[in-house]
Amino acid sequence: MFTFIVRRLFQTIVILFIVSILVFSLMHLLPGDPVSIMLGDNATQEEVEHLRQELGLDKPLPLQYANWIGDLLRGDLGQSISLNEDVNELMKQRLPVSFHIGTMAFILAMIIGIPAGVIAAVKRGGWMDSLITVTANLGMAVPIFWLGILGIYLFSLKLGWLPVQGYTSPSEDFWKSLHQSIMPVVLLSLVSLAQLARQTRSSMLEVIRQDYIRTARAKGLKENHVIMKHALRNALIPVITLLGMGLANLVGGSVFIEQVFNIPGMGRLMVQSIFGKDYIVVQSVVIIIATVVAFANLLVDIAYGFVDPRIRYK
Repeated sequence: MFTFIVRRLFQTIVILFIVSILVFSLMHLLPGDPVSIMLGDNATQEEVEHLRQELGLDKPLPLQYANWIGDLLRGDLGQSISLNEDVNELMKQRLPVSFHIGTMAFILAMIIGIPAGVIAAVKRGGWMDSLITVTANLGMAVPIFWLGILGIYLFSLKLGWLPVQGYTSPSEDFWKSLHQSIMPVVLLSLVSLAQLARQTRSSMLEVIRQDYIRTARAKGLKENHVIMKHALRNALIPVITLLGMGLANLVGGSVFIEQVFNIPGMGRLMVQSIFGKDYIVVQSVVIIIATVVAFANLLVDIAYGFVDPRIRYK
C-alpha cells in the first residue's frame, strides 16, 4: 500500500505540473491586454510599458512561467491585476466561503443520495423506486441556474421565507448564515445527490443478485444486516468515485450558484478574473482546484482498499 501511495503521489505531481503549463499557456493566448484593461483606455503608452515591466509581462513566456512556479512553491500567489490586491489575501477571503457552502452541499448529497439509492434498489419496481428514479432524473436534467432564479422568485420574493442573496460567515451570525445558505446548499447538492442515488441504485441492483447475497439470506440473516453489511459495502466502489469527484465543490464551488446568489466564493472570483483578464488570479484558482481534485482522487484510490479488501491484495 505504501508503494502504491508513493506512486500515486508522483502521478499527482506530474498531473499538477501539466495543468500548470496548460492554464498558463491558455491565459496568455486569450485576446486582450491585462495591463491595458487595468489602466483603462486613457493610459499612455509609457504608463502601459512601465506597468508591464513591473508585472514582468515584458519577459519571455518561459521565464514568466518559471518565475510564477517559483513564487507558487514559496506560497506567493502574486498580485491581482484587476482587483489590485494580494492573491493570498483573496484566497483567505474566498476559499472559506466556497468550502463552507461546498461542505454542507456534499454532506447533504451524501446523507440523502446514498440511502435513497439503497431504498430504490430494495424496493425495485415499487412506487418508491419510481419516485426516487424520476426525481433523480429531474435533478440531473433541470438547469441549476434556472432553479436558483425560480427559488428566489418563489421563496424570497413571493413567500419571503429566505433572503434573495448574500453570504454571512457562521462565526459572525450562525442563524443568519444558515438562513442564507439554505437555497444555495440545496441547489448545489442537487446534481450530486441525483448522481449518487442513481449510481447507488444501479450498484445495489447488481450486487443483490449475487450468490453470496442469496447465501446470506438462506442462512437466516436479517434483511437489514444483509443489505448494510454485505450488499452496500460491495456496491460502494463506484459510489466512492462519485464522492471523490464531488470533493471538488469544496473549494471550486459552483459558478452558477455563486453568481445567482451573489456569494463571494472561488467560482465567482474566477469568473470575474476571466472577464478582467486577471490571469494571475485565474491561474491560482485553477491550481488550487486542480490540487484538491488530484488529492481527492488519491483518497478515493486509498478508500477502495479499505472498502474492498480484494483491491488491497492486488
